[in-house]
Amino acid sequence: MATYKKKGYKPSNKEEQQKQVEDESTTAEVFNTLDEGAGRTETWVAENQKYIYIIVAVAIVAVLGYLGYQRFVSEPKQEEAANEMAQAQNYFASALNASGAERDSLFTMSLNGGEGKYGFLDIIDNYGSTDAANLATYNAGFAYLNTGNYQEAINYLEDFNSDDEVLAALATGGIGDAFMQLEQPEEALDYYEKAASMRSNEFTTPKFLLKAAITALEVGQPAEAEEHLQKIKDEYPEAPEAEQVPIYMGQARAAKQ
Repeated sequence: MATYKKKGYKPSNKEEQQKQVEDESTTAEVFNTLDEGAGRTETWVAENQKYIYIIVAVAIVAVLGYLGYQRFVSEPKQEEAANEMAQAQNYFASALNASGAERDSLFTMSLNGGEGKYGFLDIIDNYGSTDAANLATYNAGFAYLNTGNYQEAINYLEDFNSDDEVLAALATGGIGDAFMQLEQPEEALDYYEKAASMRSNEFTTPKFLLKAAITALEVGQPAEAEEHLQKIKDEYPEAPEAEQVPIYMGQARAAKQ
């Protein structure tokens, strides 16, 4: 057991004198070790100071590099991608006004390019992080939908991201159209309902409410169909889709009986 010693304590015999010397020696060694450790730390900092500065400099360069990328790489790349896509957009627009084999050919050219210009798929591959590539993904989805490649249409429209009030709903509804063509009406109904609820406007909401109602009738859900139709009648009476409500409403009520 350790013995408490008062301040000013003096050893009374040789044994206690020896013990005091050993204790003082141990204390001195501890402080010497601490001093040496501190000294080594200071020496390491002094010797490696230039490396510390390099690490800090690299961090600063990384931050500045990111800002520089946004200004001098990302923005010009956005513009370049938009310019490259102009021809593909022209093919797509022309296809919408064409018919038959010419229509299919124009949609295919919008996807794969022509006249030495990129198509939507090239834009996606080469400018994947740009807004232009995102829009190309949307257009590619509808090009595939219009040429009967329904699974490809689903894949691309699912990859499209947008907060735009119209485009986001149209892309989701387009997936519903693809599922209908694949004879999967239950899946189509889910996407039509999702598209109708994504945004509230006079264009996309009644459009997909009507598609949801027709599809609900097809899969034997007349109550849901009636609910969608009633919403068109109450909230969008001026929409073109409202003219068809009485026809399908009659079918829905008859199916419920």
